[in-house]
Amino acid sequence: MNSDDRSSGPGAREPHDRASHRGADDYVIRVFDDPTAIDVATWDALLASQAAPTPFMSLRYLAALHASRSAWPRSGWTPRFVTLWAGAKLQAAAPAYLKTHSWGEYVFDWAWADAYRRHGLRYYPKLLVAVPFTPVPGSRLLAADPAARLQLVRALHGLAEEAGLSSAHVLFHDAADAAALRAHGWLARDSVQFHWTRATSGAPRTFDEFLASLQRDKRKKIQQERRKVADAGVSFSVHEGDAIDEPLWDFFHHCYRLTYEAHGSTPYLTRAFFAAMARSMAAHWVLFVARIGAEPVAVSLIAVDRARRAAFGRYWGATRFIDCLHFEACYYQPLRWCIEHGIERFEGGAQGEHKMARGLLPVATASSHWLAHPAFARAVDEFLHAERDGVRGYVDELNEHAPFRSGAR
Repeated sequence: MNSDDRSSGPGAREPHDRASHRGADDYVIRVFDDPTAIDVATWDALLASQAAPTPFMSLRYLAALHASRSAWPRSGWTPRFVTLWAGAKLQAAAPAYLKTHSWGEYVFDWAWADAYRRHGLRYYPKLLVAVPFTPVPGSRLLAADPAARLQLVRALHGLAEEAGLSSAHVLFHDAADAAALRAHGWLARDSVQFHWTRATSGAPRTFDEFLASLQRDKRKKIQQERRKVADAGVSFSVHEGDAIDEPLWDFFHHCYRLTYEAHGSTPYLTRAFFAAMARSMAAHWVLFVARIGAEPVAVSLIAVDRARRAAFGRYWGATRFIDCLHFEACYYQPLRWCIEHGIERFEGGAQGEHKMARGLLPVATASSHWLAHPAFARAVDEFLHAERDGVRGYVDELNEHAPFRSGAR
């Protein structure tokens, strides 16, 4: 399989085809090193048929990451999008990348890479199936049926083996993906995120009803935090979809950059990426702008999937420090908006026990891993078994300290 071939416009080379078999039916595997070469409607139609689609798996989103030079070879994300075809019909697809590091993944394998290094072995590049910089659970192995999904797993395995890679990884996948990967011997890994759902907070119709569902000490703390922001003279405006104009996107990206600079790092996403989102996926974004008088001082951006009544906390930034502004911008304003707009689930992203006090409960997420080296595969398997028991105990312990009043859930 020649994964360096591409198909992208007049005179472009066709991806190398390779036969794969499902009983009497043949698949053709095509690997693309440029996601913009894949037909958007074909990919997104397959995505829509999955058990857990999200806007982040849309080809428009993935292609924008590449075209904007956010996730592209020079940043350590070399696309190897794997597709399976039956004639002209797309049967399965996965957004795969050759990775030269583990940044932007949120499932941490730095210790594995270090163990390889200490034993004189090369861990990078590795093969990764994921949405870059986006720890949102959902379908990763898009497939028309379970048989096609199994063939897609075999194709990923074959790509990793042929390239002599140390490992392959599928991050934040759904249950159907997990079953296919487990059937092919991949190792399962659990992690934890924090999500708000309308059902677990007593189905509130207003933000005040949400507050009333919390234990008294949690409710009082939130009220104190919000009072500090109000006393600082901060007010918020909310901008949805096309109402997020270019000056607002500019201010958002300025604040987004400041957040990374405060931690001595470089932003993952370029301004060009958000320009692409404004052009092609505007309806999926809601921006909260904090102001003191007429001066904007902070922003937070969430993504929304209105069809599935889900929202996803994504990015924030501020031009100055204001006590508790982060909580107001990233949790209370988005939660108020979600409650008022019929959203059933708000995902707060990776890590952060502090989110529990604000009504977001622990949720298990999953990834799967294949390692070529037998001894390392056994060692990682033993580690993951122990880690999995620890994660389950951790979730159980957290749930014993849920923030809601008895009877409110």
